[in-house]
Amino acid sequence: MKNYMESKGVKFSAKVYFIDALSYMALGLFSSLIIGLIIKTIGEQAAFLPMPINTFFIDMGALAISLMGPAIGVAIAYGLGAPPLVLFAAVVTGAAGASLGGPAGAYLAAVVSTEIGKLVSKTTKVDIIVTPFVTILAGFSVAYFVGPQIGDFMTMFGSWISWATEQRPIIMGILVAALMGLALTAPISSAAIALMLDLSGVAAGAATIGCAAQMVGFAVISYRENKVGGLLAQGIGTSMLQVPNIVRNPRILLPPTIAGMVLAPIGTTLWIMENNAAGAGMGTSGLVGQIMTFKTMGFTWDTALKVLLLHFVGPAFISLLISEYMRKIGWIKPNQMTIDTGGK
Repeated sequence: MKNYMESKGVKFSAKVYFIDALSYMALGLFSSLIIGLIIKTIGEQAAFLPMPINTFFIDMGALAISLMGPAIGVAIAYGLGAPPLVLFAAVVTGAAGASLGGPAGAYLAAVVSTEIGKLVSKTTKVDIIVTPFVTILAGFSVAYFVGPQIGDFMTMFGSWISWATEQRPIIMGILVAALMGLALTAPISSAAIALMLDLSGVAAGAATIGCAAQMVGFAVISYRENKVGGLLAQGIGTSMLQVPNIVRNPRILLPPTIAGMVLAPIGTTLWIMENNAAGAGMGTSGLVGQIMTFKTMGFTWDTALKVLLLHFVGPAFISLLISEYMRKIGWIKPNQMTIDTGGK
């Protein structure tokens, strides 16, 4: 049985299901829900555009948002190496999971249906019927019987975090910022986690600060190695580019992580920062975290100042201060943060 499963590309491992699948889920989320929210927000806020164009953007964004489930299903199936019929059927299983259990339901339905679909793929002479039928049956069964409970639990758990952040704003702000920031830099998806937990309010604000600190922090402290290309790749792309360097020297995680832990309590007490689930785990990637912050808190100069200081200036300054000291004492050596940006 083990050999048969391996021949079908089914490998039971934490890496496959909690790193690879979550990473591809994030791509599906970005290609539907998150980009849809950005497009819709443009239509809602761009008052200078003629009304038909505003409506065009709003409708386009709403459509992209509504297709979150299918996008998650296809993305996960693709990431798990599904054959064509399983991949296409995952459109349905992802949609079923999302409709009954939200993003977490879509994730579970897509993973289970993909793996079961891979096992039956090309095993009969009527593969074109059997494979999509079994894939959809498996995914819909998961969505129907388990999805609602998963969705409710993830929402409840996220509300606990939000409540705890409001009751113990300093401690919880530090914890949320540190954990979500580390998740963003690690090869897992902070965006998927934030959406599955349905983070909102100050908890989402603290998560955004922690994630932004990782991206801006690494972009600034590695500037001497990576120049402008690395600054942009990490600052508005992803700090995940530093993962190979972190494996070689985990100490380089300290500056941006500490920056997030220092700034998050400010965002939960003095300068209250809020966000929604779509922006909470994005940091400064594509400036989605900032766009969603403005969508949540309103487009005001006060919000803009908080965003500037807590998402950009603060992380850059604190990270640089700590990293320079670490370079001085030999904890960070030259070229230990060099990344491959795919070109100069």
